[in-house]
Amino acid sequence: MSWEFSTDEEYAEQLAWAREFVRTEIWPIETIEDQLDAEALDTIYAPLQERVKARGLWAAHLPPEHGGQGFGQVKLGLLNEILGTSTRWAPRAFGCNPPDSGNSEVLALAGTREQKERWLAPLLAGELKSAFSMTEPDTAGSDPTLLATRAIRTGDEYVLDGTKWFTSEGSVADFLIVMAVTDPDAPAHRRATMFVVPVDTPGVTIVRDVPTMERPFERHGIHGGHAEVRYDAVRIPVSHRLGEEGDGFAIAQQRLGPGRIHHCMRWLGVAGRAFDMLRERANTRYAHGSLLAEKQTIQNWVADSAAEIHAARLMTLQAAWVMDTQGAAAARNEVAMIKYFGARVLHDVVDRALQAHGALGYSTDMPLEAMYRDARAARIYDGPDEVHRQSVARRLLRSDAGLAPGSLPSQYVPARRAAATVRFRTVLDAARARSSTPAPPS
Repeated sequence: MSWEFSTDEEYAEQLAWAREFVRTEIWPIETIEDQLDAEALDTIYAPLQERVKARGLWAAHLPPEHGGQGFGQVKLGLLNEILGTSTRWAPRAFGCNPPDSGNSEVLALAGTREQKERWLAPLLAGELKSAFSMTEPDTAGSDPTLLATRAIRTGDEYVLDGTKWFTSEGSVADFLIVMAVTDPDAPAHRRATMFVVPVDTPGVTIVRDVPTMERPFERHGIHGGHAEVRYDAVRIPVSHRLGEEGDGFAIAQQRLGPGRIHHCMRWLGVAGRAFDMLRERANTRYAHGSLLAEKQTIQNWVADSAAEIHAARLMTLQAAWVMDTQGAAAARNEVAMIKYFGARVLHDVVDRALQAHGALGYSTDMPLEAMYRDARAARIYDGPDEVHRQSVARRLLRSDAGLAPGSLPSQYVPARRAAATVRFRTVLDAARARSSTPAPPS
């Protein structure tokens, strides 16, 4: 099987433009983020988004009929690697910031014509913001079959009741895509359904933006926040349902597979930027008689980081290629592996760069401490590492399901030797005969 990751010359030029654009136009935003409210961010982003649209890179994750560019996963991956160098800020300038990017895919996949006109078109135009409301405080996020939020149909309406949290962008969103249980007695993966819920619907309460390692202090209504949302007898028309009842999990899987590839490539962008800082520090910091670059430990960090980034990049692009050529189902193992492997690489590279900078790296005078806090979350969201490892192991072990319990290992040498003795008996007999014949006198 061949793997094809080549980039045509025209797209390579687009990537070069994006790389320079992000560095010169987006990176500066990072240094004043604590002074910006939602309105100020909109003001900054508006002209940047127009430049991206003019360049033909806007909403690259969607097909042209929905206002996107129709890029495959390999092209998207390469672009997201660049956006990942400023992972909190760059995607929004390109119309592919989560959760809007995933929600637009959900609407494109499962939305009716009316739903696409009402929510997808203005979402892509940057006129609306969205959030994805699935995780709950009292049920295990790693097992979405346990969701407790209910949606009960009454005539031409559904009534939603429950509490969600870590609804990313919930406090600045215009509408939420909510996963709620419509049939608690159905099979586990047919219990839940997705709904579009405008934030101003009576009964929707944005309780707070949850303080996290990423943002330890509560600050309501900010880009990148993770909201706690309460739904109290929220009434929505049946026309707000996405797909049929029970389709929630199937739609979510269509959303999450490509999203994980984009996450992993953005992590590589973060890791690459941290790696650049590690090398710069090594070549400029003098201690104990020499530059850090001359210390064996630092050299090991540089070499290990280079190899790990390279491996994670190839793994992720290969997963993207499988998805492009064979579909999302064929790439399940590859996507699961890059999720936990890429998260570890991100953490380890950022950790080494921070350590090399010492007190400076630990301070907010460098972006490394923020990168480190963000890296810790990578092992949790979109499925914790442990779940992805388990799913990979189960699929691989199932491929050996025909083995009989208690049977000898297939590589058991005595059994293999006996079989080889039978197979090569004539040759072995001749060799033994030669060895038993006395040597002629010299």
